[in-house]
Amino acid sequence: MKKLLLIIIVVALAGFVAWQFFPRRQDKPIEEKKDEPLAIGKNSSAFDRAFSKLMNDYYAVHDALVNWDTARADKAAYALQLKADSLPFTDLKGDSTVILTAKSFATSISSEMKGFVGEANIEQKRRAFNMLTDEMYNIIRTVQYGGSIIYHMRCPMAFSDSTEGYWLSAVNKVVNPYLGDKHPAYQDKMIGCGEMVDSLDFSKK
Repeated sequence: MKKLLLIIIVVALAGFVAWQFFPRRQDKPIEEKKDEPLAIGKNSSAFDRAFSKLMNDYYAVHDALVNWDTARADKAAYALQLKADSLPFTDLKGDSTVILTAKSFATSISSEMKGFVGEANIEQKRRAFNMLTDEMYNIIRTVQYGGSIIYHMRCPMAFSDSTEGYWLSAVNKVVNPYLGDKHPAYQDKMIGCGEMVDSLDFSKK
C-alpha cells in the first residue's frame, strides 16, 4: 500500500514539474479582417471614350442654359440621357461595389434628364441642372474618369439671388449657367459670378 502511494506521489510531482517548466502551446490571436478599400484601376479606353461623350453632352446643356436656349438645352439633355443609359460598365475597371455605385448614379442622371425635358420653364430646368451636377460630380469621383481635369464651380446666387447652385466645367473659368447672358435684370453682367471650389483630376491614377 505504501509503495502504491509513493508511485502516485512521484507521478503527480513529475506531471507538476512538466507543466511548470516545459513550454506550453499558446493559441494565436485571431486577426480581425479589415475592410478593404474600393478597388479601381485605370479604366479602359472604351469606357473613357463613352464617358467623354457623356461629359460633352453635359457641357452642351450648360452652354444652352448660359444662352437661355431651352430648346437646345432639351436636345442636349435627351442626348445625355441616352449616354447615361448606355455607359459600358463592363469596361469599368473596378470592384463590384464601384460598378454598382456608378450604375446607380447613371440611373439617377438618366431620370434627372427625363425630368429636365419635362420642366415648363428655364428656372425649373436650372434647378434640375443643379441636381444633375451633383449626380455627375459623384459618378466622376466613383469611376475616377481620367480623360480630363474637371472643375467644380459654385454660384452663390443661382436661385432668387440667395440660393447657391453648382456646375462642372472643362476649364477653370466661370461661365455661369444660372444667370447666363440674357438675364432680365443683369443681362450678361453676372455671367462671371461664381468661383471654383474643387477640381477632379484622375489622369495620373
